[in-house]
Amino acid sequence: MTTQSTTPPGTFDARKVKQDFPILQQTIHGKPLTYLDSAASSQKPSVVIEALDAYYRASNANIHRGVYWLSERATALYDEAREKVARFINAPDARSCVFVRNATEALNLVAYSWGRANLGPGDTVVLTLLEHHSNIVPWQIITAERGATIRYVDIDDDGRLRLDQLDHYLRTERVKLVGVTHVANALGTINPVAEIAARAHAAGALVLVDGAQSVPHMPVDVQALDIDFLVFSGHKMLGPMGIGVLWGRREILEAMPPFLGGGDMIREVTTCGSTWADLPAKFEAGTPSVGDAVGLGAAIDYLTALGMDAVRAHEREIVAYALERLAQVPGITLYGPTGEDRAGVVSFTLDDIHPHDIASILDSEGVAIRAGHHCAQPLMDRLGVVATARASFYVYNSEEDVDRLADALQTVRRIFGPGA
Repeated sequence: MTTQSTTPPGTFDARKVKQDFPILQQTIHGKPLTYLDSAASSQKPSVVIEALDAYYRASNANIHRGVYWLSERATALYDEAREKVARFINAPDARSCVFVRNATEALNLVAYSWGRANLGPGDTVVLTLLEHHSNIVPWQIITAERGATIRYVDIDDDGRLRLDQLDHYLRTERVKLVGVTHVANALGTINPVAEIAARAHAAGALVLVDGAQSVPHMPVDVQALDIDFLVFSGHKMLGPMGIGVLWGRREILEAMPPFLGGGDMIREVTTCGSTWADLPAKFEAGTPSVGDAVGLGAAIDYLTALGMDAVRAHEREIVAYALERLAQVPGITLYGPTGEDRAGVVSFTLDDIHPHDIASILDSEGVAIRAGHHCAQPLMDRLGVVATARASFYVYNSEEDVDRLADALQTVRRIFGPGA
């Protein structure tokens, strides 16, 4: 029995939801596991694990090439997963949802395909200091190759974007694309994507949104946001590792050259050249990860049953409780905004204790968090720190998990001594 069959629409009990996740039923170092690293990778409910198992037991075959039953069945499941993705983000055309390995590959696809074809000397790509390295490094490579420029939008002291700087770049430079994370993975800042898109489009720029931290945690509607590209990963939204999505406006994707060449992405190949298949096949060269797509579809079904409005409401409540509870820990510094534009992520430092030491001691207490620069070194530089500790929450976390974190941080202070 899973949560979706017993939970009233629009509400859920995180303690009951947790029962759907086999990995969370174990103890670590003799303590109940408190998993607070979902921003890096979420855990998987039984329905996703079962969907993967069922696919490989009964339906596994290569797709699109076979006329036998297994191949046709696998193809149907793969296509069905794409339709689920499209409905989940309100994409007008499922063919504009391209399966990739993860959000990082999707961002590279846009940079190498669209960027190489559209950027040149005098052009500007605008990014923000809140970006994950995956939305920085590909653009550094492509702009260097093409002779274009990158500008970065700074943040204020609360971790919110300086949109006045964005306006300045849009007004004074030839901006071709604005790349922005919907939710900052290190601070939890929820950026005003629809507002940013309106400003960028008014200046003739496209908008690429990194939705790796938003699509799993809140309703995301690509039509309402009026953006041009959206990327996200399955493993952060209860799905398997190895599957991600690039959504793009169909007319833009159709004009872009392929990212990878090989089987299944071609219409015709001769010794003189090749022509490309229609979307989405043009960007899905080679044998795809069909089983992982099926698993992603099962994760989407699970989240849809919970209700994304309810998911967001739950995280809003738990992060508010976490900020209040953790603020009571002596010597702690909390980073990021407070209020409605804060997602379920809390980054912090504790006295002068290195975040890796914090995470190691927390692990001995059964509490799993992330420590480091979170693939956001420019942001860490802006904050004036080398690293932070980060707790991130999801549908299976409750206030009890926050209490365990806070209590374990007191253990850290006792080990290192007050004012360490």
